[in-house]
Amino acid sequence: MSIARKILGNTIAQVFGKVLVAILGLVVVKISTSYLSVEGYGEYILVYEFLAFFGIAADLGLFTIAVKEMSEDEDQIPKIIGNILSLRTILVLATMMVAIILAFLIPKYQGTRIPIGVAIASITVIITILNGTISSVLQTKLKMQIASFTTVLGKLISVAFMAYVVFYGFPEDTTTGFYMLLVAGVIGNFIMLLTTNYYVRKITPLKYRFDIDLWKKVLKKSLPYGIALILNTIYFRIDSILISLMRGQEEVGIYGVAMKMLEHFAILPLYFMNSVLPVLTKAIKEKTCLPAGKADKYKEIIRYAFDFLAALAVPMVVGGVILAFPIIFVIATPEFLSRLGEGFYGSDIAFQILIFALLFQFLNVLFAFILIALDKQTKLLYINGACVIFNLVANIIVIPTYGFRGAAVTSVLSELCILIGTYSVAKHYLKFEINLKNLAKIILSAGVMGAAVFYLQPITYEYLQNWGIFFLVGVGIAVYGGMLVGTKVIDKKMLNLLRRSQKTD
Repeated sequence: MSIARKILGNTIAQVFGKVLVAILGLVVVKISTSYLSVEGYGEYILVYEFLAFFGIAADLGLFTIAVKEMSEDEDQIPKIIGNILSLRTILVLATMMVAIILAFLIPKYQGTRIPIGVAIASITVIITILNGTISSVLQTKLKMQIASFTTVLGKLISVAFMAYVVFYGFPEDTTTGFYMLLVAGVIGNFIMLLTTNYYVRKITPLKYRFDIDLWKKVLKKSLPYGIALILNTIYFRIDSILISLMRGQEEVGIYGVAMKMLEHFAILPLYFMNSVLPVLTKAIKEKTCLPAGKADKYKEIIRYAFDFLAALAVPMVVGGVILAFPIIFVIATPEFLSRLGEGFYGSDIAFQILIFALLFQFLNVLFAFILIALDKQTKLLYINGACVIFNLVANIIVIPTYGFRGAAVTSVLSELCILIGTYSVAKHYLKFEINLKNLAKIILSAGVMGAAVFYLQPITYEYLQNWGIFFLVGVGIAVYGGMLVGTKVIDKKMLNLLRRSQKTD
C-alpha cells in the first residue's frame, strides 16, 4: 500500500500544480484572444504548433527512459542525468535551428509574424526541454511537488508579464505586443529553470557528461519511443498546420482555442504515468522471481492506474460536451463562439468534438507505458506510424470541405485507433485485467453529474447567463464526487492511502 500511497501523493502534487497551471493557461487564452484578432491569435497558436514538431524531436522520449533507468539504479543518477542533459541540449539546439530556418523559408508564412515569432518562442522550447530533463530526477525520487511549484511560479511570472504587455506596455501596438507575448513565455520559463535547477542540485550534482557508450545504450531504448512520440505529435498537431495552409489563419485561431484548452489537460495522464512507471517497472521485473501471490502486484498497479485515469477523463467528456458554449464564452471572446444561424461554427464546436480525443488519449497513455515498462516501446512505433498515415490522408481529404470540424473528428478517430492498438499489444505481452465494474460505475457517476448540470443550466442562465458555469462546475464536482463514493469507486481502502503514516513505507 505504501507504493500506491507514494504514487497517489506524487500524482496529486502534480495534478494540483497542473490545475493551477491550467487555470493560468486559460487566463493566457483570455488575455491573448481579447488582445489579438482571430487571425492574430491564429498566428500566435501556429507559432507553438509549428515548434511542437521540433520540440518533440528534441525530447526523443529521453525523459521517460531517463526516469526508467534512474529508478532501476539510483546510484547511477548523477551519471545518467549528466549524459541525458548533454544529449537533450544538443538535440534541442539543433532542432530549434532547423525550425527557425524552415519558418523563414515557407512561402505561406512570408509577410506574417510567424517566422520571427518562431525565433523568439524557440528559446522557450529550449528552456522547457532543459527544465524537463533535470526534473526527471524529481520524478525518479517521487518529489514532483517541487516541479509543480517551479512550473506554477514560472507560469505566474509569464501571465503577469503578459498582463503588463496588454494593459500597460503595448495596448494599441498589437504587432510589438504579439512578439512581447512570446517573450513572456521565455521569461517565465527561464525563472522556472533556475528554480528547478536549485532544488535538483540538492539531490544530485548536475554536470554535462559525454559517455558515448551510455548515449548508445539510452538512444537504443529511447529511439523507438521517441519516434513514436514524434508520430504522435504529427497526427495531433498536423491538423493546425494543414488548416493554416488550406483554410487560413483565422480558422486556426478558432480551432486553436479548443486545442489550447485541452492541451493543458492532456498532460495529466503523462504526469500520472511517469509517477507509476518506476514502481510498475519494478513490479513487472519482480513477477518472475516472486511467489504467485506477490508477483501479481503489477496487476493491482495497472487496475489502480486505469481507474484513476478513467475517473478523470469520463466526467471531462460529459461536462465538456454540455458546457462547451459557456466555457468558450468565459475564456475567449464572442468572436470565437458559434453563430449557427449564420452558418458559423466556433471554438465550442471544436471543443465538443476534441474532448472525445482527450478521453482516448488519457487511456492509451496507460497501455503505452506498460509497453515501455516491458521494453517493448518499439511496438508503439508501428501503432503510431499507422495512425499517422490514416490521420494525414483523412485530414487532406476532409479539411478543404469541412475545415476544423473534419480535422477534429479525424483526431478523435486517430486516438481511438491508438487506444485499440496499444491495449491489444500490451495485453499480448502481459496478462492484466481492467475492472469493468468500476468503469461502469464511473460512467454512471458521470452520467448523473451530466444530468444535474444539464437541467440546472437553463435555471442558472436566467440569473447568471454564461457566467453560471462556475456554479455548475462546482455542482458537477460535488455530484460526481458523491457518486464515486456512493458507488464505492472511492472506498475506505483508497482513502486510507492518503492517511498512511510514514512508518508504513
